[in-house]
Parts: sequence; structure tokens; C-alpha cells
Amino acid sequence: MRKEFAYADARATGIVLSGSEAEIVEASALRIADEYAGHSLHGTDLLHAVELAAAALPAHVRRALISFRDRGNESGTLLLRGLPVGELPATPDRVEDEPAWTEVAVATIAQLMVMSVLGRSISYSDEKNGDLVQDVSPKRGAERRQENSGSILLELHTEDGFHPAAPHFLSLLCLRGDRDGVAATVTGGIGDVLPALDARTVEALRRPEFRTRFSSSFVHDTDEEVLTPPMPVLSGPAHDPDLRVDFHGTVGVTAEARDALATLQAAMLDALRGIVLRPGELIILDNRRTVHGRTGFTPRYDGEDRWLRRSFALADLRPVLGRLGEGRSHRPVTAPAPAPTLTAV
Repeated sequence: MRKEFAYADARATGIVLSGSEAEIVEASALRIADEYAGHSLHGTDLLHAVELAAAALPAHVRRALISFRDRGNESGTLLLRGLPVGELPATPDRVEDEPAWTEVAVATIAQLMVMSVLGRSISYSDEKNGDLVQDVSPKRGAERRQENSGSILLELHTEDGFHPAAPHFLSLLCLRGDRDGVAATVTGGIGDVLPALDARTVEALRRPEFRTRFSSSFVHDTDEEVLTPPMPVLSGPAHDPDLRVDFHGTVGVTAEARDALATLQAAMLDALRGIVLRPGELIILDNRRTVHGRTGFTPRYDGEDRWLRRSFALADLRPVLGRLGEGRSHRPVTAPAPAPTLTAV
């Protein structure tokens, strides 16, 4: 476990909404919240209303989102600044205190409006009760977990990289920032580091010789470690590959795979971008090309701690239609059998 990340500050790259633009977005979000106050976020009519309301986003924001959706960028991230978040309750420090979406309606709908330009919102029933927009805040007793409820350094990872339908896009909207200004969200894009990787390393990363540990929330009825079948870390076009890795949970099954993984990690650590998010700032990640993590911080559990809201999107729902339960919630995945003990090769 490392103790810190070094990164280049990414705030200057953000796309800024003016005050008047934010007011238009907030008014549109409030109209939807009022009309659908008694509905689940998974409701088709509500989600379609959100997609239509995305027209309230400024043209320069929608243009940036469309370009990011279709072409991406080397860093695999896009930052929006100045989104409305509305009035807020206390930061939840227990799962049972996490608010209904109507209690944070402006932030919830505004975030879904942005995500609807990128793809189709989705959640996973194994995680956060299948909530379509999820609270990311420090939880009492979970400080040392390598999960969103922890507050120690969170290692670089592809979001749900073990899942057969991992999200294509991930967004994190800041409702409350870290008062100490140390909890930075950091990202590493494969486009930034690919030129630094030699041909032998790239070739090794493209072989199906890596397994990734399932997150604890996705593993049921077993205390055994569960890993994916062997798969590659890099796939797709040579000039613009997809990336799927968790530097805390991915293991190489051969010596060459382990060496390649270490080389990739070192290159990522040398090319990190990061930002200590402030209220109204939303960072979007192309989860197919980017890993992300977070520096550690110290929660105070006084209702004013760092609080983000997280949402996912797929570019196309059709491949997963048969696996959807309520609305846009992916049914539980069937975990593979526990992995055999790995031996050095």
C-alpha cells in the first residue's frame, strides 16, 4: 500500500458553467423533481424526461460531452465546473443515513442530465442497493477499506473492472469538498502512458494472463477470495487500447505478466492528473481508458465531511437488456468459483 500520489493539478482544464447557465440547469432539474417526486429514479418516464431536459445544458457543455463520448481524449477525463447542487442535508456517515434522491434533487437530476448525453444510466444491484446515483462519503468503521466508504488512499483502478458489464462512463459530482483540501481524485489515462511502454510490455498486457479480485459487495455466500477468469489488461486498437486493471486487485498469473503490470503501474504513477474537488465540480471518466483513485483524508463525522455523488452509464443498453432487473439495475452477477492458489512461474 502506497502512502501518497503525486499528480498534476487538473482544475485549469475544466469547462465552466456561468452563474446564469447554472440557474437554467437548476430550474430544469427542479421541474423534473417536482413532476416525479414520488417516482423511483429507475422509472423509464423519469429517465426519458431527464434526457429531454439535457437540452438545458449550455451548448458548449453539450458539445464537449459529445466530443468526449465519441472521441475521448488522452487523459480519459473531462471536468465540468459550476453545476448546481441545491440545498443539502448533512453528509451521511452511515449507509442507513444516505438520503433519498428527492432530498438532493437538484444535484441528482443535474448529474443524470450530464450522463444522459454520454450514454444510458445504469447501476448494479450488488452495490449500493442498485441506486442509480450513489453517495460517496466516509463511513464510520470503514476507514481502511479499499472502497468508496473508506478514507485511506484508494489505489488506482478501473471501476468494477471485474464485472462483465463494467460501466463505460463514471461521474463524480462534489456536493461538499474536503475541508483540509487533501482528498484529491486522481486519474491516469492509457493515452498518456502508452508512449512510455515498450513493445514487450504492451504485448504482455494484451495476453489473457491477468485476474482481478471481485469487490466484496459483489461476492455473496462465501468468505473465499474470488477472481475473474484470466483476461488481458489491454485490448482493442493498438493506437487507442481499452484498459481494465485494478492495481490493488489485479494479479498476473505469469512472471512476465507480473513484470508488465508493475511497469504499467509505474508509468501511471508518473502521469497522474488530480483535483481536490469543490462543490459543483463534476469529473467524468471514460472507464474503458482510465484508472482513478483518491488520496487519503481524515473524516470528522460532523455532517460536513467530503461528499460526492457517483453515477454510471453504458454507451448502449442492448447488450445487457436481458440482465436488467428493476429499471436500469443490473442483476447480480454469478461469481466464478474461488481461484486456485497461484504459484510462481
